[in-house]
Amino acid sequence: MVSDSNELSEPVCLVVDTAADARLDAYLAQRLPALSRSQIVNLISAGHVTLNGRAARKSEKPAAGDVIEIQIPEAEPSTLEPENIPLDIRYEDADLLVIDKPAGLVVHPGPGNQTGTLVHALLHHVKDLSGIGGVLRPGIVHRLDKETSGLMLVAKHDQAHRALSAALRRREVKRLYMAAAWGHFTQDHITVDAPIARSPNFRQRMAIVAGGRPAVTHFTRLERWRGADLLRAELETGRTHQIRVHLLSIGHPVVGDLVYAPRAAKGMSGPAQGWSNALARRVHRQFLHAYQLEFAHPTTGVRVRFDSPLPPDLLAAVEWARSTS
Repeated sequence: MVSDSNELSEPVCLVVDTAADARLDAYLAQRLPALSRSQIVNLISAGHVTLNGRAARKSEKPAAGDVIEIQIPEAEPSTLEPENIPLDIRYEDADLLVIDKPAGLVVHPGPGNQTGTLVHALLHHVKDLSGIGGVLRPGIVHRLDKETSGLMLVAKHDQAHRALSAALRRREVKRLYMAAAWGHFTQDHITVDAPIARSPNFRQRMAIVAGGRPAVTHFTRLERWRGADLLRAELETGRTHQIRVHLLSIGHPVVGDLVYAPRAAKGMSGPAQGWSNALARRVHRQFLHAYQLEFAHPTTGVRVRFDSPLPPDLLAAVEWARSTS
């Protein structure tokens, strides 16, 4: 059974010795390595952390002499039922799995997707998973959008989950994606450094928002087609919809992205217009594939790398684009 557990099971009381030059959540993440930053934020939000006897706020900075108390709630058992959904497992050991996720598979349960997710499949394949992700996201170190295919990391136990999550935060996990974007870059290498947050106008979307979370993506053009570019995208950070939002922000939305640019092909003009419409008919989901994953193994420390070829639907589109450009 998977539970939303951690290594701390008893109440914790901390007395701040010197004023902290950090927010409460960051301060506690440094003092309590057994808990992840997201776990601490969840505890604060749920009222399980007090500062001098009152409910704490994650943004306040502790002062010398402050007393912080953390109540650890009992583990919440998962009610998710394992489902025998086929998995393309590229690697597995006692600590982790590397999954090649197909397009169309949702990673974890959420509104409208209570069954048939990657998590349900993992629960069938793995008898015990890291609980750090919570009861709805056991083992999930990072996620891919439903219509994005490619490589994902899954942790089998909490120690591996913490190590891999920390490596992600330190930007030590290399994640490369292949994407097709409408139009043409003015240069072969472009870095987009723009903060991302939930859109204030469309709550189901993300957007470039001042004061959002820092986000950096490095793009390299691999091929120039008649009306689009084939790109390599390297994530320096990992925000929701980061590649899609960053490409949209510079005027080159992802081919086939029906959320952020559903009519992009129709907006193309000149000689490439007919070609672009033909490509759009061949790409039935966003052209985004996580093709390479490289990281230090959390137990051995050995750096490992995994590659995933383009799936047949995207490969067919690439071959057509090459032959007609």
